[in-house]
Amino acid sequence: MSHLHEGHPHAHHHAHGHAHPHDGWLHVHAPANKMRLAFWLTLLVFVAEVSGGVISGSLALLSDAGHVLTDMAALGLSWYALRQADRPTDARMTFGYHRAGILAAFLNALLLLGVTVWIIVEAWNRLLHPRPVEPLWMAVFALVGVIVNLSMALSMRHDDDLNVQSAVLHMLGDMAASLGVIAASVIIALTHWEPIDPIVSVMVSLAIAYGALRLARRAARILMEGAPAEVNANEVVQAILTVEGVRGVHDLHIWSIANGRNALSCHVEMDGVTTVSETQGVIREIEHRLRHLNVGHVTVQVEDEAHPHDSNVFCAQENEKPHRAHVSGAGDGDLK
Repeated sequence: MSHLHEGHPHAHHHAHGHAHPHDGWLHVHAPANKMRLAFWLTLLVFVAEVSGGVISGSLALLSDAGHVLTDMAALGLSWYALRQADRPTDARMTFGYHRAGILAAFLNALLLLGVTVWIIVEAWNRLLHPRPVEPLWMAVFALVGVIVNLSMALSMRHDDDLNVQSAVLHMLGDMAASLGVIAASVIIALTHWEPIDPIVSVMVSLAIAYGALRLARRAARILMEGAPAEVNANEVVQAILTVEGVRGVHDLHIWSIANGRNALSCHVEMDGVTTVSETQGVIREIEHRLRHLNVGHVTVQVEDEAHPHDSNVFCAQENEKPHRAHVSGAGDGDLK
């Protein structure tokens, strides 16, 4: 078998004429200090909007604070995951502590869905029993969110890191929600039509629910050892089968240790006369090809044609007839 480990002194290095770095896992994460700064500034917006919602009596501003909370959770988890990733592996946690952030993300998503339900119930109560709203304070505290999010987005907009780009999108979403609250405050100030406040709060709460459901789905997929959405199983199987000397592949598993940290294990069938030394070149080539398909941790078991295992690419279900290298239903669309 062959193992490719992050930062391991015996990690395989091989020249294929490609200008691609092969050290460590794929996906270089955003610097932790950027996530830390974004987290604390977002916390500032959250505190300001909660305070403003209480002072002004605006449910829309409180719901916008809930929207900010979703992004604060995402930024905090990114920061937390970066710190946890620095913890070394040990005999008890052989893959390290990357899953800690994923578990927290799932729990946070459930909490945010609860916040959404509360906002909708409270909005309904306010439509039935309107309460006075102070539009001036409502606009002032929402403006804090606009200023902070806009400044953060502008300062980070040129960073090519995917995590930073995602954070910028979250900030722009927060800013848009805050602008909606400001618009509602203007309508109340000009027309005294206060139902616009709970109406805007419901719109923002739906955005919270959408983000929370996406977060829960991604976290659950990782916790359930599902195949990563960014990895196409058909392409993976074909990449292995086209390596010279490989006659078949079976018992293949693809999963994520954490977001962007993908792993694979499989059995590869070769002829029975290939030497151990010759199989090493095949294994190196498989590792190389899979790194270009977003799989950074590869374990390969080499077998001959007399292997005792079922020949399905994926583990066969009970009463399923064995068939070699059959990848029907293994496409990216079927794995989402």
